[in-house]
Amino acid sequence: MTLPHTSGTLTASIDTGNAGTPPDGSIPDGATTAAAGWFGGGRPVVLQVIPSLVTGGAERGCVDMAAALMRAGGTALVASGGGPMARELERYKAEHITLPLASKNPFTIWRNAAKLEEIIRTRGVDIIHARSRAPAWSAWIAARRTGIPFVTTFHAPYGFKGKLKRRYNSVMGRGDRVIAVSRFVADHVAANYGVGPDRLRTIPRGVDTLNLDPDRVSQERLIKLARDWRLPEDQRIVLLPGRLTRWKGQLDLIEAIALLKRDDVRAVLVGSDQGRTEYRAELVARIRALGLEGQVTIADHCNDMAAAYLLSDVVVSASSRPEAFGRVIVEAQAMGKPVIVTNHGAVEETVVDGETGLVVPPNDPATMAAAIGEALNLDALQRRALAADARRFVLANYTRERMCDSTLAVYAELLHLRATTGMAAYRKARS
Repeated sequence: MTLPHTSGTLTASIDTGNAGTPPDGSIPDGATTAAAGWFGGGRPVVLQVIPSLVTGGAERGCVDMAAALMRAGGTALVASGGGPMARELERYKAEHITLPLASKNPFTIWRNAAKLEEIIRTRGVDIIHARSRAPAWSAWIAARRTGIPFVTTFHAPYGFKGKLKRRYNSVMGRGDRVIAVSRFVADHVAANYGVGPDRLRTIPRGVDTLNLDPDRVSQERLIKLARDWRLPEDQRIVLLPGRLTRWKGQLDLIEAIALLKRDDVRAVLVGSDQGRTEYRAELVARIRALGLEGQVTIADHCNDMAAAYLLSDVVVSASSRPEAFGRVIVEAQAMGKPVIVTNHGAVEETVVDGETGLVVPPNDPATMAAAIGEALNLDALQRRALAADARRFVLANYTRERMCDSTLAVYAELLHLRATTGMAAYRKARS
C-alpha cells in the first residue's frame, strides 16, 4: 500500500456529475459538433424520462445528455416531476415537460404512459431513454405502442427482495439498449437481467473536467470557502463529500482521525443530512466523545466543490456499501488529489491503487488512518507527480465528452436499426 514516488503514464481498460455548469451558461462540452454526422444529417428527437431533476448523478447525466444532443444538432426533451436542475435545460434550449414520473402507483404509471405516447406522436420523438424504474415502465409501454427504440440506464444495481421487487426491476433490462455506468453495474445487469452483450453497453459517467481543473480555481474562491468553513491555516484537510447517511462511512472517518493522533489534521464532512437529524446528532456526539471538536467539521451542501477539492490534502470515500460508480473519487482525481477509497463496487475501475490513491477495506478505521497518514506524508515532488497522474487518468477515461459521445453513438446505432430492420422485427427476432 504505497503511493508512487515518480510520475508514470496511466492507462485503464474502461469500456466506452455534479461539479456545476459553465459560468456563462453555455452548452457544456458533452459532444462534438461532428456527432451530428452520426445521424446521417438528421435531427433526432430524444425524450429522456426521470423521476425528478433534483441534484444527483442520474439527474446530472440527464441534463448533460440533453445539452450534448442539442449541440449535436438534435432535439432534447426531458420529462420529470421537476426540480432545480430543470432551469439548466432552458439555458441549453432543451425542453422540460412536467409529469408525475416519480410515482410508483400503477394507475399513475399507466396515465404517464398515455401522456408519453401522446408526446412521442405529436413531437415526433425518435428514441425514449429511461433513467429509473417507475418512469421506465411508462416509457416501455409508450415505446411499444409507438414502435420507437427504448433505452434504459442503470445508474446503480437494484435489490431483489421478493418476486414483486424483481418484477418491478425487470423493466430496466427490457431496453433495446441497456446502459450501465460501470463494469461493476454491467456485471450485475448481465447476471440478474439476462441482458447479453448485443444489448448491454458500459458507458462510465463523465465529470466536468473543464470546471474541475486546478488551474481554473482562483485564490479568492479558496479563501472564501476556508472562511465559510472556519478552517485554520495550520491544519491539513481530509475531505469526505457525501450526504450524511450511515453507509457513506462518516463515522469510520471520525474514528480514523482519532486513531491518526495528529493535531494538524482536520476532517471536513461535506453533505446535507436530508432530514436525517438523528444521524447528524450521532456524528456530533461521537466527535465530542473522542475530543475531536477541533479536528472534525460538518459542513452542509457545498456549491463550489472544485474549490473544496483543491483546498483539501486528501479526499476520502468511506462507503460501507459498493458504489455503482463513485463520482466524488473521480472528481477528486480530476483536481489532482490523492484519494482513499473502500474496496468494493466500481473502485477497481476508478482508482489506480498505489498510483492515484489507496484502496482500503470497508469498515476498517485503523487501515484508513494509516492510508491517510501515508498520503499526508508525501513530499512536494511526490504530490505533484500523483496530481499529474490522477488528472491524466481521468482525462483518458472519465470526461463528460466521452460519456456523451458514447451515448450519442448508442442513439445512432438504434436509429440505424430502426431504419433498416424496424423495432418490431428486431424485438421479435430476439424474443
